[in-house]
Parts: sequence; structure tokens; C-alpha cells
Amino acid sequence: MIDNICTFLTNRIRKEMPEVDDERAEVIFYGLQNIVGEIPKIFLLFGIAYLVGILKETFITFLILLPYRSASGGFHLKTHLGCILGTCTFYFGIVFLSKYVVLGQIVKYIFTLIVWLFGMIMIKKYAPADTENVPILAKSDRKKKQMLSYIFFTIGLVLAILIKDNMFSNMLLFGNLIQTLTITKLAYKLTKNKYGYEVYQDASVQNV
Repeated sequence: MIDNICTFLTNRIRKEMPEVDDERAEVIFYGLQNIVGEIPKIFLLFGIAYLVGILKETFITFLILLPYRSASGGFHLKTHLGCILGTCTFYFGIVFLSKYVVLGQIVKYIFTLIVWLFGMIMIKKYAPADTENVPILAKSDRKKKQMLSYIFFTIGLVLAILIKDNMFSNMLLFGNLIQTLTITKLAYKLTKNKYGYEVYQDASVQNV
């Protein structure tokens, strides 16, 4: 169903934009797959969260991480089922960690500083972490998203220190840490993903 919708939309785009070649059309198709595929995935995420009894916490986690996730990117799992399972594991894991882990004030300060230093290095190296199906090729777009990643990541960790509620503070701290892990080279290798920018950059060099 999703593939049929995306094929229809891609064909419509090609009809309106004849300059779109087969390679670019394939990129558009996979991009549409990710966008359209997000809709049922989000409904399933919140539906399962409601059944488990953590709808409010999951919704809050989703909202507070949305800016940083949108800017920094991250790997994508290959199948719709895998993507749904991965998304649920991501958000539910953060919620349960936030609920049951209690860090002392000094420990939280030190841990937050370590997370911030780690994140800044990873953002510098990998953000925005695109995929070969949906590459971010324009240097201006990459620079903008990287700068936004720095900003949203830092704001999230500052709020994690300032907010007194342990659970909400942990959501920001653990959420930003886990999201940062999704853009790393190790995460991409484990999930058999490739950075789209590197793939197309290498292809361009080979064609010269």
C-alpha cells in the first residue's frame, strides 16, 4: 500500500518535472517511503504506548526529541516491521530508563558534561547523518542541519540540568544521548546502513 502511494506520487512529480532522471526519481521514491511510512508508525507507537500505560511519557519524549532528531538524522532499518520495532524500542527504552534511573546531583552534572562532549564530537563527525536512499547533498543544507544539531542538543542538555523533575530531566538526558548514538559509524555498521552523502560523494569522484 505504501509502495503504491509512493510510486504514484513519484510518477506525478516526474510528470510535472521532466528534468528528474531515474536516479533522482529513485531518491525521491525512497524519501516518500520514509515520509508516508512515518504516519502509521507514529499511530502504532502511540497506540502501543497507550496499551502499556506510558502514552503521556512517550508523547512528551517524542516532542522534546523531535527537533534534535530532525536535524541530526540517524540510521533507518530496512523493513517497515523493523522500523516499527526499532522506533518503539527507542522511545519506550528512554521512558523506562527515565522512570527508574535516579542520578545524584553531582553524578548527573558529570554525566551530562560527558554526554555533551561526546555529542559535540559525534555531531561534528557525522551530523546530519543521512542515508543512501535519502541523501543530504547540498553543502548549505548540511551546514544548516549540523548547526541546528549543535543548538538543539545543547539546549536539551541544559534543560536536563535545570529541570528538577527527575523523570523529565532524564528524558532529555538519555533521549539526547541515545539519539546521538543513532548517528554514529558503529550504529550504521550494525544496522548495515551507509551515509548517503559519502555514497554519492564517492560516486561523483569515480565519475570524474
